[in-house]
Amino acid sequence: MAETITLPEEQTDVRRKRQPPYHVILLNDDDHTYQYVIHMLQALFGHPPETGFKMAEEVDKTGRVIVDTTSMERAELKRDQIHAFGPDPLIPRCKGSMSAEIEPAE
Repeated sequence: MAETITLPEEQTDVRRKRQPPYHVILLNDDDHTYQYVIHMLQALFGHPPETGFKMAEEVDKTGRVIVDTTSMERAELKRDQIHAFGPDPLIPRCKGSMSAEIEPAE
């Protein structure tokens, strides 16, 4: 009669390595209105108008504002969406979208 050998169960480490977060930073210019910024932030990030207004104020005063913190891939997508959002229809001299950049969150 054959003897049955039971091997101990292998334990595997199922912890996942988290991706480091990145900030999406909106940069100021003089060719876009607060209304444009508020609308863009609502359309692209889902920020309510009150949050959009606060962010529009901050970018106007300081030259930049963090609008999202997320994975690098999503941050790149959101930066590209800001760049593709188009000109501000309320300012005739406006030729294009606002600028944005991404940087590692510390």
